[in-house]
Amino acid sequence: MAQDPYAILGVSRGASEKDIKSAYRKLAKELHPDHNKDNPKAAERFSEVTRAYDLLTDKDKRAQFDRGEIDGEGNPAGFGGGGFGGGGFGAGGFGNGQRGFGGGAGPEGMDFGDIFEGIFGGRTGGFGGGAGGFGRQAPPKGANRAYRLAVSLPDAALCASQRITLADGKTIDVKLPKGVEDGMQIRLAGKGEPGPGGAGDAMITIAIQPHPYFRRDGDDIRVDIPVSLDEAVFGGKVKVPTADGAVMLTVAPGSSSGKTLRIKGRGFTRKDGTRGDQFVTLEIALPEGDSDLAQRLEGWRDTRDLRAKFG
Repeated sequence: MAQDPYAILGVSRGASEKDIKSAYRKLAKELHPDHNKDNPKAAERFSEVTRAYDLLTDKDKRAQFDRGEIDGEGNPAGFGGGGFGGGGFGAGGFGNGQRGFGGGAGPEGMDFGDIFEGIFGGRTGGFGGGAGGFGRQAPPKGANRAYRLAVSLPDAALCASQRITLADGKTIDVKLPKGVEDGMQIRLAGKGEPGPGGAGDAMITIAIQPHPYFRRDGDDIRVDIPVSLDEAVFGGKVKVPTADGAVMLTVAPGSSSGKTLRIKGRGFTRKDGTRGDQFVTLEIALPEGDSDLAQRLEGWRDTRDLRAKFG
């Protein structure tokens, strides 16, 4: 039986999305496969935590679970393996000596097979007697197979499709979900190990790679850009990289190091489809050993008390 996703994350049923996200991040950091390479149980627990997080952050699925319509894995809630009550509709009938519904006629010659065919969408061998009956468990699926998918920061920001090679040598394109985060898992149904009840699933863990100059800050991206002294003094346009490609950014005259400019809508894609921003911090880069610059500044002094606030 699927576990309660609230219990897996250690939150109450009335927990806010912020509380759920906070609990998931704490557990994901603790159980991440990269930090528990010699502990397979941690990887299994990591998968459970991620499934619980995915269900509870999906408003529709969470509501369905709270109403009892689906279980903790998102599957429709069934009648259970024991049938309808203690006697059940097992292979022996009602439990009182009458003939069962295993494909033959019921009391007074009524063909219950036709009735349940209409209700359940086709004969499955009767209650308890066939492969689809309530009295017998379905054959188990094959094992899930774990994969680690390294994703660049710009691709993660744009939710760009990623190509992954499966264990059988086949390649498949995976679309990154909106709101993707490091450690998040994507399930590919039927792409795991084969089994008598069908193939298991492929569980893909997203690993967002460090970038040479971009840094993630929540839904935003930050980058430091060097500017020359003349660009800082006189202003001008400088070329700035973004996840979507380079843009020209206007630097105002008299800009100091540490000044931060914003480019709207160039950050990470959120779950609702909107995007964060990119923040660009200017860094004045002076040339080393430039005698011409030193000569031009000879005799000039900045008379401001720049450190007055420090006392």
